[in-house]
Amino acid sequence: MSDKNSTNADIRITDVIAHPLSQTLPHPTVTSWGRYTDVSICLVEVRTDAGITGVGEALARFSPKAYAELIETSLKPRLVGHNPTDITAHWHSMRRALSGRSGGMLFEAISGVDIALWDILGKVANLPIYRLLGGMGRAEVPVYAASVNWGDDTFMERELDRYLEKGFPRIKVKVANPIKDACRRIAHLRKRAGDDIDLCVDANWAYTLEEAVEVGRALTDNRYFWFEEPIRPEDEAGYEALKQRCDTPLAAGESNYTLDQAMRLVANRTLSYLQPDVARSGGITETKRMAEFAAAHDVQYAPHIGMSGIICETASVHLAAAMPNIKAMECETDSSPFKTWITGAAPGADRQKNGMLPVPTGTGLGIEVDWDAVKRLRAQ
Repeated sequence: MSDKNSTNADIRITDVIAHPLSQTLPHPTVTSWGRYTDVSICLVEVRTDAGITGVGEALARFSPKAYAELIETSLKPRLVGHNPTDITAHWHSMRRALSGRSGGMLFEAISGVDIALWDILGKVANLPIYRLLGGMGRAEVPVYAASVNWGDDTFMERELDRYLEKGFPRIKVKVANPIKDACRRIAHLRKRAGDDIDLCVDANWAYTLEEAVEVGRALTDNRYFWFEEPIRPEDEAGYEALKQRCDTPLAAGESNYTLDQAMRLVANRTLSYLQPDVARSGGITETKRMAEFAAAHDVQYAPHIGMSGIICETASVHLAAAMPNIKAMECETDSSPFKTWITGAAPGADRQKNGMLPVPTGTGLGIEVDWDAVKRLRAQ
């Protein structure tokens, strides 16, 4: 073993810095929840005494400074002085930073730190993360365009046409109330896209069970390949009832923080697609467990990205490349500064070809952060 490798094996964490970042979106995102014009994330920087730095991202859409304080006051003291490659031990230690059931800000904060630790591990091992995860020999992963935002017919037609022009063979459509408009637009967009384009729908919990059944009929009639988050995530019995009354496969999981929250609907095959978000679901460590549990139950893995940054997107590509049950990864197509400023890498929407996105080949995440850009985005 070289002296460099010996040094790296004994490295220690010297600092954990949380950067709360905010931006105004280039184009508002419109879902059943409302119209989003501003969004935030929390970028996490983990430094070591070997000069190796890892970066991660926490899904912190609102109040990012609260996440930064949580990371620096509650998580950092558990990490400084320890070897960054003991990732499992660190995950369990951070889990105990707050009492109570798993979820909320703590797990989104853990996600950012965990991704940064995997970035360091890849740099120490001189391997990309997807190879550390086992790898499936993939040079690229399938992606779908997200999303055709909810709006009037003309607006949604324009959104759909934009994704078709970019060459996406798979496209997600947002639906909301009224039910009559949702069902009509489901049919209209299918006709406009043609039979060769795969369409799916995301309701963002818009419906009651009976409303979801009605929308589900329209989806089945128009050959949509999944119905995402039709009802609120806590209503697991509602999902099970919907499964019995809806022929379109169900997708969910972006609202889950840990495997135990996904376990029931995966184990009984209510879900056909599990969609954890690596910046929410405990980072790479826990998201990997969720994807592997899904694989063991013949449920496909479909990473969620929504309104996140380039680090979340890149970590998701590594997971998608390594998991055996990947269906398709969400590919946000906005030109958000979180995707275009933070690193020199172009966002996935600009690099995909015919719905396939290349897997990074550099060590760790395979990206370099522009810290001047981070300073410009830092929440004031």
